[in-house]
Amino acid sequence: MRLATSPLIWAVLATVLGVPIVLAAFSPQLEWRDPIYITAGFAGIFTLGLLLVQPALIAGFLPGLSAYRARRVHHWIGGAVVLLIIVHVAGLWITSPPDMIDALTFTSPTPFSPFGVIAMWAIFAVAVLAFFRRRLGLRTWRIVHMSLAAVIVIVIGSAAHAMLIEGTMETMSKAALCALVLAAAVKVMAEVWARQKKTRPMRSSSGGTSSSS
Repeated sequence: MRLATSPLIWAVLATVLGVPIVLAAFSPQLEWRDPIYITAGFAGIFTLGLLLVQPALIAGFLPGLSAYRARRVHHWIGGAVVLLIIVHVAGLWITSPPDMIDALTFTSPTPFSPFGVIAMWAIFAVAVLAFFRRRLGLRTWRIVHMSLAAVIVIVIGSAAHAMLIEGTMETMSKAALCALVLAAAVKVMAEVWARQKKTRPMRSSSGGTSSSS
């Protein structure tokens, strides 16, 4: 049964990620945009799609990948997300520096700007802390990583940023993608926190046993 459903799962993921991109590519709003602006916009769209893949990898939703390989892919996609964000911001800066200055200084009148900027800094923070995860320890790293992921995706993150933009993405496909990103992130974070609660009593009880002996 698992082998039978594997192609279906990958096909559904490809559809969920591909449909918004294809519809955006045929948006009439692209007609008068220059290539740099279009590249920056699609970098943001690809980033949103990868934010769905990331929790799916950690949760083991994607068949055919071992836990080790899924973690490795998760790390590489994290790097790709950082690069896409840089392309997104750099392209928008080139096409309209005043708008980007307003966004980065939280003085922009557009409601989507602060969500995107805070999510951007949270993504950069995750990337920097990833280099120190061994020093932080697994438990501390998970807590910090999940907290920043909540900022990126749920609290004030990319989904809100995307939904508030009236741009090239088609509304229904964008809403569906954002909903799936939120659902996957919530499920993974709930599982991680539940796992932390289970391991905490086990550690404390084992520590008590060793001290009494």
